[in-house]
Amino acid sequence: MSAGILFGLFFVFLALAIPISTTLGIVSIVPSLFNSSFPANAQYIIRAMFAGMDSFPLLAVPMFILSGILMARGGVSKKLFNVFSFFIGDKTAGMPCAVVITCLFYGAISGSAPATVAAVGSMTIPILINMGYDKVFTTALVAVSGGLGVIIPPSIPFIIYGMSTGTSVGELFVAGIVPGLLIGSLLMGYAYYYCRKNGEDKEKINASVKVLRDKGFIEVIKDSSWALLTPVIILGSIYSGIASPTEAAVFSVIYALIISLFVYKSLELKDLWKIFIEAVRTYAPLLFIISAAIAFSRVLTLLQVPQTVAETIMSTFSGKVAILLIINVFLLFVGMVMDTTPAILILSPIFMPIIKAIDMNPIHFGVVMVVNLAIGFVTPPVGVNLFVAGSLTGVSVLDIAKEAIPLIIIFLVALLFITFIPEISLLIVS
Repeated sequence: MSAGILFGLFFVFLALAIPISTTLGIVSIVPSLFNSSFPANAQYIIRAMFAGMDSFPLLAVPMFILSGILMARGGVSKKLFNVFSFFIGDKTAGMPCAVVITCLFYGAISGSAPATVAAVGSMTIPILINMGYDKVFTTALVAVSGGLGVIIPPSIPFIIYGMSTGTSVGELFVAGIVPGLLIGSLLMGYAYYYCRKNGEDKEKINASVKVLRDKGFIEVIKDSSWALLTPVIILGSIYSGIASPTEAAVFSVIYALIISLFVYKSLELKDLWKIFIEAVRTYAPLLFIISAAIAFSRVLTLLQVPQTVAETIMSTFSGKVAILLIINVFLLFVGMVMDTTPAILILSPIFMPIIKAIDMNPIHFGVVMVVNLAIGFVTPPVGVNLFVAGSLTGVSVLDIAKEAIPLIIIFLVALLFITFIPEISLLIVS
């Protein structure tokens, strides 16, 4: 069976609204049904699915999911927002910029874009609306800024990419820092332009900031210090060599439990059971997707799809710039219609021969791939961040998407810089 027919079936099943994990499982078995000598029969597929789960780096995913939920339920995002609002809230676009910075910090806790939107948006959007900011603009800003959650480490897509390609997850985490800060800075720049153009209700903003400043600098920092230390502890343990990303994920759960139960006392022991159930419900579908995608990627390898795609692209396009532009366009399209995890697991093995052929650092390509797919979080028809943000405010996904267009363009500009200036990603990678 040709790879074209296989991918055709894949997209037909997706169009029929068959769950992605089921789709991947079905198309993995199809070649053996048409050719009994094909090695990837049903028994092989099942073994591949179980073998794919036997991964130490993969253990970090459920831990970061649990940690993010604990932090969200424990009100950590509000602590972060308060401290940033204290310092820059009364400046032009200070409050929208505080939202972007909070997404950066919360992304360094949850490792997930939708989780960042849910945790930060549920708390900040009502505050900004009460201060007079446009509801649609605020919702769009949170939806797009939430994409930073998969670029700033720790990042679940980086873990998946590292597991799929054998690339160091720790180095991927380091490589995501500067690109994340770059995109965050550009988003804040647009927020500044928007607020200068449309104005702000300074009276309401100053009143809100005054409430924080009346508490005093020491009190605000004291109240927020444990939340601010969260990314420092998680990332510091990785970069100092004290812990692997998986071990750091476990540290993050323990730390989240301690500060939520005993420091902020925002959670009680009776709340933990519901949080554990939520974490399992969040991770279980992802687990099925990962296992099925691993099996599908092995089928593609047996069909020699990576080599075929590499040869086709290399023979059709000449020059590294043209090849990278084609890959970017393809990844942007995939991000619009497919979730990040299966996209990485399926496509990274296909693109690796090309990346090696054009002598591109796989760490650099990992960042480019994740930034591309992060844009998919805010582009229809999938656009998970749009749906999450819309559910928080009641604004239609179409209206959010329209308002988000300038922010998405900024994301795309940053993507071009990240793609063609490797130093942005590799600047602090050892």
